[in-house]
Amino acid sequence: MSYPEPRYLGEKGEINAMFRPADTAPDIVSSGGTTTHYLASHASTGGEFGLYKVDMGPKAPGARTHFHRSISESFYVLSGEVELYNGERWVTGRQGDFLYVPVGGLHAFRNDSDVPLSMLMLFSPGAPREEYFEHIADFTQRGGTELREFQVRHDSFFTGD
Repeated sequence: MSYPEPRYLGEKGEINAMFRPADTAPDIVSSGGTTTHYLASHASTGGEFGLYKVDMGPKAPGARTHFHRSISESFYVLSGEVELYNGERWVTGRQGDFLYVPVGGLHAFRNDSDVPLSMLMLFSPGAPREEYFEHIADFTQRGGTELREFQVRHDSFFTGD
């Protein structure tokens, strides 16, 4: 096993770290009490990864069963409970639980509980998911061909569940 080839070839390092205070307002506030924080976006990591904190209100629907052709997705539960579909069955994720979904892996999530939940979602490599998060509600209302084209453009392939 070896490390990837070096991408930084300087001798002294650079000042380029990014800090985001915990009290930073969410980037998206959606209906149903869901908020999304762009902790590390596609743009801010140069496409290396995307890390998002998602807070869902009670009984929030989440995402139906789907897969991605070009990105993996991981979930880390910070608080509350989230129902996670791992491609075979639904499992209850609680504080500290983690689910990794490789490229092509079927998955879904929802909050069936009466309490809010908070989780981290990691996409690798970092795709431009921000546009997806910002506009999926609008396209879902439109439905039909527009919705399917939007989903495909954002590497989200939903099953017929």
